[in-house]
Amino acid sequence: MTADVSFIGLVLASSLVLVAIVLSMWQHLGLGREILWASTRALVQLLAVGLVLTVLLRPGQSLWWSVAWVVAMLPFAANVVARRAPDVPRLRWIALAAFSITFFVILGLLFGLGVFPLEPRTLVPLAGMMIGNSMTATVLVSNRIIAEFKEKRPLIEVRLALGFRAKEAFLPYLRSALKTALVPQIETTKAVGIVFLPGAMTGLILAGVDPMDAVRVQVVVMYLVLGSVAVSTSVVALGLSRTLFTPDQRAVHLPEER
Repeated sequence: MTADVSFIGLVLASSLVLVAIVLSMWQHLGLGREILWASTRALVQLLAVGLVLTVLLRPGQSLWWSVAWVVAMLPFAANVVARRAPDVPRLRWIALAAFSITFFVILGLLFGLGVFPLEPRTLVPLAGMMIGNSMTATVLVSNRIIAEFKEKRPLIEVRLALGFRAKEAFLPYLRSALKTALVPQIETTKAVGIVFLPGAMTGLILAGVDPMDAVRVQVVVMYLVLGSVAVSTSVVALGLSRTLFTPDQRAVHLPEER
């Protein structure tokens, strides 16, 4: 038995958004309009994507259309990251490189090892989950690196004056930023199945899939997310660390520091 959501059920489910708005008004948080806008925007975006996926995942549809869709997602995601972290220099191009490398490494391993067959129905959703989770972690690590750089500038310059190369002088703070970005995903991975049931597994169970089959799919998805976050944040960290120092091993001055 599958759990089909009718149009009426979708409308009734919007009452849950109303609960959030009422609680915001009750506590005078001023978030009612933002909650309504976020919910409406999510609905419109998902419906639009649903229409596109209906075409992309149609039986007999060429895989190349799905590849084109995924490739188009990469610069869009990089642009979103750059907007969310406007103070980070050259982040758009660094994020684009990070997502591209993550795409080839993670999905290359997943499909190359035959974990999933390379088909539109597997490529598009897996790439979406990979890029979506990488975006959040990329923003976090980027902001953290810049914050560490500004806060620890005196110590970094002392290490440079003592003869450390830029990479060595900044390495402890770079590692700290990477840990900050990776720990939330690691903790989420540890809590899966005990504290909460993830979305992929819940969706499969609601669709009538055997729970053990849903578990196997969810494990792969969680590993995909963890691996993609690790690769994307590492690439961003390495890319940003290069932009923060001149070729002659001096720390650059960011615009707001001048």
